[in-house]
Amino acid sequence: MQRVTNCILLHNDKVLLLKKPRRGWYASPGGKMEDGESIKESVLREYHEETELQLIQPELAGVFTFSIFHEAKLVQEWMMFTFFCEKYKGELTDYCREGDLEWVPQYIIGELPMAEGDRKIFEHVLGSEKMLYGSFQYTEDFDLIDWRLDPSSP
Repeated sequence: MQRVTNCILLHNDKVLLLKKPRRGWYASPGGKMEDGESIKESVLREYHEETELQLIQPELAGVFTFSIFHEAKLVQEWMMFTFFCEKYKGELTDYCREGDLEWVPQYIIGELPMAEGDRKIFEHVLGSEKMLYGSFQYTEDFDLIDWRLDPSSP
């Protein structure tokens, strides 16, 4: 099972998002954990690699399982550890190989194109301080089939 980390960075009522070129969907910067890394080491490294920013005291905000199905057969599964942070050091890079980085006003995040599971994660993390646990099931085209969240609402 693949493990990934990402971080929702909120600064001056804006969130730094990555617009991925494949679908034009927005997501939080992050990526795959390396062997032997802790989840915090991973999010610090991945975030810096994609943005050149150094997160200051990111806190774990949610843990999620994502399952991709072809018809009724599981074809891919991964875990994502989402952090939240409000402080950083450094200057944002002009280029990210993963897509376009953009500071987006917090109030429009729910209107942006993104995976439906990500939308639910943003809503909770930006509206609650409670840890969120969840499971999302998608088709191979990333149509949301089913989901469970605990707590179920912010």
